[in-house]
Amino acid sequence: SKLKTGGVNYDVIIPSDYMVGRLASEGYLEPLNFDHIPNYQYIDEDFKNTVYDPDNQYSVPYSWGTVGIIYNTKYVAEPTGWDALWNPDYAGKILMFDNSRDAFGIAESALGYSQNSTDPAELQACADKLAEQKPLVQSYVMDQIFDLMENEEAWIAPYYAGDYLTMASENEDLAWYLPDDESFNFFIDAMCIPTCCTQKEAAETFINFLCDPEISGGNMSWVGYGTPESEARQYLDEGMDNEIAYPDSAVLARSDTFKFLDDETNQRMNALWLSVKTAN
Repeated sequence: SKLKTGGVNYDVIIPSDYMVGRLASEGYLEPLNFDHIPNYQYIDEDFKNTVYDPDNQYSVPYSWGTVGIIYNTKYVAEPTGWDALWNPDYAGKILMFDNSRDAFGIAESALGYSQNSTDPAELQACADKLAEQKPLVQSYVMDQIFDLMENEEAWIAPYYAGDYLTMASENEDLAWYLPDDESFNFFIDAMCIPTCCTQKEAAETFINFLCDPEISGGNMSWVGYGTPESEARQYLDEGMDNEIAYPDSAVLARSDTFKFLDDETNQRMNALWLSVKTAN
């Protein structure tokens, strides 16, 4: 919305994969000059030629991760699927994402649908599923999850693996779960230069700096997410190269990646999400 209305002059932005695709399709991203980003050579091939930027024109991968369940082992049994977030035993202690795409992604996975469904009937079924959960939810959150889970005001929530590692360092009773028989979201956050940029070469130089393996390793040690550079993993802090931040290929094979959806589907999803949150 800020890019559409103007009045901003960001030089570097770091949106998630599907949003990179949307911004590029709507003409809000500058093509990158990779002569100014020689450290792009360190980006692993698995993170190039992606569905959101198939020709590697507009983005450079920054970090990646998965969406799973964070739960407090003092109060919650080890989950066996996404339905743990609908368990009435945890009523009032459940948190849920406060954005439509992640919330619907979980409902879609729980119901066995693609996380990129455009089927109106499936989206309605997801809204019904989320409406069933609403009476059990303490609150819909994003960054508020840190305090609520660390302080044990809430017991179970879906969130991002990198942020789980930060929370677990503050509360050793927190644990991480990825479904065994259901899909989960795998995401990439990527560095882009918006068309409102006023210092493009400097922005590309900054992106290049963040792609230096030693810088990427130190940076991802701090934020907890995965680096898209194998060369950078040698620079991770002790304990940060773990199976939560870097699940193996067999685990990732169960994942689903958000794609940019058409405007009609986005509007339908947002309207359904609003109806869930405002019901009763």
